[in-house]
Amino acid sequence: MTKFRVRVSTGEAFGAGTWDKVFVSIVGTRGESPPLPLDHLGKEFTAGAEEDFEVTLPQDVGQVLLLRVHKVPPALPRLLGTLDPDAWFCRWFQLTPPGGASLRFPCYQWLEGTRNLVLREGAAKLSRADQHPKLQKQRQEELQARQEMYHWKTYIPGWPHCLDEATVKDLDLNTKYSTAKNIHFYLRGGSALTELRIKGLLDRKGLWRSLTEMRRILNFRKTSAAEYAFEHWQEDTFFASQFLNGFNPVLIRRCRSLPKNFPVTDAMVAPVLGPGTSLQTELERGSLFLVDHGILSGIRTNIINGRPQFSAAPMTLLYQRPGCGPLLPLAIQLSQTPGPNSPIFLPSDDKWDWLLAKTWVRNAEFSFHEALTHLLHAHLLPEVFAMATLRQLPHCHPLFKLLIPHTKYTLHINTLARELLIAPGQVVDRSTGLGIGGFSELIQRNMEQLNYSVLCLPEDIRTRGVEDIPGYYFRDDGLQVWDAVERFVSEIISIYYPSDVSVQDDAELQAWVREIFSEGFLRKESSGVPSSLETREALVRYVTMVIFTCSAMHSAISSGQFDACAWMPNLPPTMQLPPPTSKGRARPEGFIATLPPVNATCDVAIALWLLSKEPGEQRPLGTYPDEHFTEEAPRQSITAFQRRLAQISRDIRERNQGLALPYTYLDPPLIENSVAI
Repeated sequence: MTKFRVRVSTGEAFGAGTWDKVFVSIVGTRGESPPLPLDHLGKEFTAGAEEDFEVTLPQDVGQVLLLRVHKVPPALPRLLGTLDPDAWFCRWFQLTPPGGASLRFPCYQWLEGTRNLVLREGAAKLSRADQHPKLQKQRQEELQARQEMYHWKTYIPGWPHCLDEATVKDLDLNTKYSTAKNIHFYLRGGSALTELRIKGLLDRKGLWRSLTEMRRILNFRKTSAAEYAFEHWQEDTFFASQFLNGFNPVLIRRCRSLPKNFPVTDAMVAPVLGPGTSLQTELERGSLFLVDHGILSGIRTNIINGRPQFSAAPMTLLYQRPGCGPLLPLAIQLSQTPGPNSPIFLPSDDKWDWLLAKTWVRNAEFSFHEALTHLLHAHLLPEVFAMATLRQLPHCHPLFKLLIPHTKYTLHINTLARELLIAPGQVVDRSTGLGIGGFSELIQRNMEQLNYSVLCLPEDIRTRGVEDIPGYYFRDDGLQVWDAVERFVSEIISIYYPSDVSVQDDAELQAWVREIFSEGFLRKESSGVPSSLETREALVRYVTMVIFTCSAMHSAISSGQFDACAWMPNLPPTMQLPPPTSKGRARPEGFIATLPPVNATCDVAIALWLLSKEPGEQRPLGTYPDEHFTEEAPRQSITAFQRRLAQISRDIRERNQGLALPYTYLDPPLIENSVAI
């Protein structure tokens, strides 16, 4: 007979403990023990507790390979009758054989109902390192079980595929929000909803009476950045700066030659460029930039409150003054087809003409951002990464251990979005200018042109030619975070993959990459997204892209949504009159009549208020409370990663002290590890 000490750690979350009985079977090279009870008097497995047990094996099972966990309801009925088995969140088991070193078995899972679970000792292993047949079989059975649990479906044709669940009620506990997080989310949204309804704004379908009345919306929730937008929204410098550091800082690109369908002339821009220069000179100098919303051309539009809505596909030319002066708008054309009915608006135009043109651009920014930058790039693709990770990588795989913290709650928030945001009759459908139909068209169009380089920040910055434009804090902070993630990933990869051949021979890794290509990028080879990986360098780039997309990129384009929209004229979600076809006719009353109705304004503001802030239980980038890695080498890499992120944060905060509008969206402590909101 052999005695083992067993230490069990239960999570601290609400409801993590259990009254159910837990048994363990120790699987070794020579056999498997019968289920052995972990039992003390009273309740074991209390939330936050670490408890010790001693078990006796009737025979020697040899070298320990696996730990089989059995959770069953108590044999005796409780005081109020027989209770159903309840869930238990197990953090880890630690097994100490007689005279041997302790073995840690990470779990970090909810066990619902009567459940059996097989755990591996914590050292990360590729499949080729598992020589024993029992370990190989365990890998295969684990993946088979997860593939039976997590199924793909097509939500809308042409979109990346997603989890086949209709509502969050259908999700298993391991993908759902915690109880505390869920309560915080609904309280946050409910309080905003109630306040605007009491004020009589949420159900009011008419126009705003004035810009002064519109100011009331800011009073329901305030941020310093939202206040800044209200104070400066009409200024050209603030309008231009939002292409660099606003909520959609990914479209601006250097312009070396004017598009043929954007016939700007020297005479038009002379008041801004000043004497002694010309358009051609500035194009050659590299001081002109373009933001082109052409993908919106001819897009389907929505009907709100019984009224048809309108959209534009503008082009905006911007000028960077020499000597690090502010970026300024030079010209705006509201369509992709020049001509008498599509004038080019200029800063020298009448105040209301120019303001209306800029507001149309801001509406295009809303549509492009919410459908593509936010929904497609920062939610639908991370869901694909999460699904493939769950379906193709076993818990013991080093990439699973590396990636799983960056998938937490993503399936929950995306299922909730399909339930409450992008479903018929919900926020996108009832209160945005494009509605579900327009969103769907935009995503389908973008999927046809989406390129791998767009998802890799350093390449995207080079492709857009914006390496040296001053004051581009999204670029500066993003590249620092990308570099920190890349160094971290490179260190982890080097620990487990000694050569390019080891990458090529990892069947589980290749299945993961292939499934992302197939289910996320719909097998489009034109995307440049790989369907297999051949080198360690390619693997580092790919995994860095996944982690950055699921953390920093989502933070950069999600956290500022309410800041940008709280003062609605700065980011109107829809436009109720068509774009102007001539100059000189814009008036204050016409400007307000073009803006969204009151109820749509409030509906979108509440949604973006919810989506801009993590609802409790934050896990900033680089923090890993679930200790999936148990070896010293990856733990040292995690510590080094955290040090680099801390230095980046210090640099950002020091810089921000000198800014009138601090850029905080890529400050590492404010970046969530995963797409969780």
